[in-house]
Order: sequence, then C-alpha cells, then structure tokens
Amino acid sequence: MIAQATIAAMDVNAPLVLLGGLSPQQFMQRHWQKKPLLVRQALPGALPPLGRAALFDLAGRDDVESRLVVHKPSGWQVRPGPLPRRALPPAKQPRWTLLVQGLDLHVAAAHALLSRFRFVPEARLDDLMLSWASDGGGVGPHLDSYDVFLIQLQGRRRWRVGRVPDKTLVDGMPLKILQHFEPQHDWLLEPGDMLYLPPNWGHDGIADGECMTGSVGFRAPSDDGLARELLQRLAQSDEVEGRLYRDPKQSATATPAAVPAALQEFARDALEQLVNERGALARALGEVLSEPKPRVWFEAGVPWLPAQAVRLDAKTRMLYDSEHVFINGEAFDASGRDARLMQRLADERCLSARDGAALSAGARELLADWVASGWAYGVSEAA
Repeated sequence: MIAQATIAAMDVNAPLVLLGGLSPQQFMQRHWQKKPLLVRQALPGALPPLGRAALFDLAGRDDVESRLVVHKPSGWQVRPGPLPRRALPPAKQPRWTLLVQGLDLHVAAAHALLSRFRFVPEARLDDLMLSWASDGGGVGPHLDSYDVFLIQLQGRRRWRVGRVPDKTLVDGMPLKILQHFEPQHDWLLEPGDMLYLPPNWGHDGIADGECMTGSVGFRAPSDDGLARELLQRLAQSDEVEGRLYRDPKQSATATPAAVPAALQEFARDALEQLVNERGALARALGEVLSEPKPRVWFEAGVPWLPAQAVRLDAKTRMLYDSEHVFINGEAFDASGRDARLMQRLADERCLSARDGAALSAGARELLADWVASGWAYGVSEAA
C-alpha cells in the first residue's frame, strides 16, 4: 500500500508561499486560465519525490506510463514505455528526456506534492508528471490545452514562454512542435521555483545541466468526448425504464427506405428522457469523472478493523455532489450524516475511527467493501 498523509481542510483565503504570497482565492481570480505566474522559491528546499535510478526503474514497469524523447541532429525521436534501463541512453549523453506520467499513483512523496494543489477541484486535477533531462534536454516549443504548474525539483531549466498567435506545427514530427514560436519571457528556474501557465501558452523548457521537473497537469474534457462518455453511461443505467417503439398509425409506404418521422421523434424523446431523468446526468458525470486511469489496478486489502481510521489509496478517485458519492467510477446515493462523513473522506482522504463508527451499518459495510477491494485501507489513529 502507498502511505498518505491526512489532507487537512485548506483555508482558500490564506496566503501561501507556494503561490508567491497569494491566497488560493486570489490566484484563481487573477491567474487561473488568464496569465502566467512565476514564483521564486515556491517550495523552499524542494527535493525530487525519488532519485534518478528509482525513476529509471519505474519507467520500465508495465503499469507506469512513460516516454523517452531524444533530440538528435537528425531530428526528434520518441519511444513510449515500458522503458527498461537498457532502452535509455547514458545519463551523460546530452539532449534527452524521460517523462514519467502519474507519479502520484506510485510514490507517496509525489502524491503529497500533488495534494498541495487541491485548491483546484479534484475533478479537474489530473496527475504529477516527472521529467528527467540530461543537459540540453527538452521536448521542443509546444503548447498544452490544459493548465500546468511546472516545479523545478533538481538542477536548472530555462523556460521560454509566450502567447502563440500562430499554432501551426512542424510537419512530420513525432512531437507537436510549434513552427513559429516567438517567446516574450525567458526565465531560468532554480530548485524550488515554480511556473504556472494557462492553457495554450507556448513554452519551451531546456535543461541547463541534468535536471528534474515536476508538472502538475489538469483534466480538460472536450464537450464532444464528455458527451459520448455520458451518453454511454446513461444508456447503461437501469434507472430509466425502457419502452418499445410502437407505430399503430403507420400507413403503407411507397418509399420504404425513408426513415419515418415518428421514429425520429421517438429517438429524440429517448435521448431527452435519458438526460432529463432526475439525477441521471449528475450520476453519470460523477461516474465518468471518478473513473481511474486505464493502467490503474488495485490489490485486495486486509479487513478493516473497528478501531481503525480509513485512508483512501493514492490511486482512488473519490468525488461527491449533493446527492451522491462517487468512487472509482461507481456512484452511491448518500444523504444525512452518512453523506457528510463520506464527503469528509473524499475531501480529506481520511476518516477517523470515531467518524467511521458514526456511519450507518450500511455505510460501514460499504466502506469495508472498499477496503477489501484495495480502494482504501485501515490505519491506526497515530499513523
């Protein structure tokens, strides 16, 4: 199991060193999806969540998403993981980068670092990627469609940043590299420094010697992609009672290939019924947003003892709305004290033994099932 610290409730109006003295509320109002923010010594004394050798070993695992990017005189080369050590160039070879996605799912220190950004809704928070680069390493000038915090954890990296009026990409490249990039800022980040960039700001990070950089990324679902996922979930719901198409007034037709207008109307009504069924859309949305990533799996846990607190596993995604709690793609109705306590578990990722004892028998049984599935685990109160 991956140990976690309890996440205390955050005062969103209190200034944070992490945000250069801004409160989370001020940051969201002034910078979030609006303009960059460079914070010197956002994390004083910052250390990488793990060392180079351990990162290289992690990149060789089947359950870890990784990529190798090499910039040679002949051009760019990209290789997806798993990446055994023999697949990586020598550490002293310049201009190559190893990217390991979802480090927070596997390393407790990475999960703790990602948790510092939970002033953004959990439904938007994605993962912590760690980039190790040899001297001159990078992935070229590019832009992201989502927000990102770039945290310098070891060594130095130079970031060139600017707006991108021309989003044309270089043809024939394995990376999405901007063809015309003219930066307005040039910043050298030292260990502990952090740079926030809104979506679609061009940036090009180049390692100044060996370096390690953490990237806190966010989910930005597209409307069409989200609509497809929601419709799929809604169609699988057993809350809406299906009905068969009937057409007792259908007349004989001389144009049999034409789709009947009544059947078109029936189809429209079917979709409206799915979407408008009370609570169905909210339920489907919570299930979609709490679904773990494809490479995530859980190991069966040990039974939860009554005297134990409960912590969510680092890989577990738990959310809630006014009527449901959602965990790892499943939805449960919740109300009253059970709802308040489950919401506390989702927000703080830990529930004390006292709060666990205050749950109803049904909710306690549900929590025990989650522990047995490896979604959470029991810990002593002192842990």
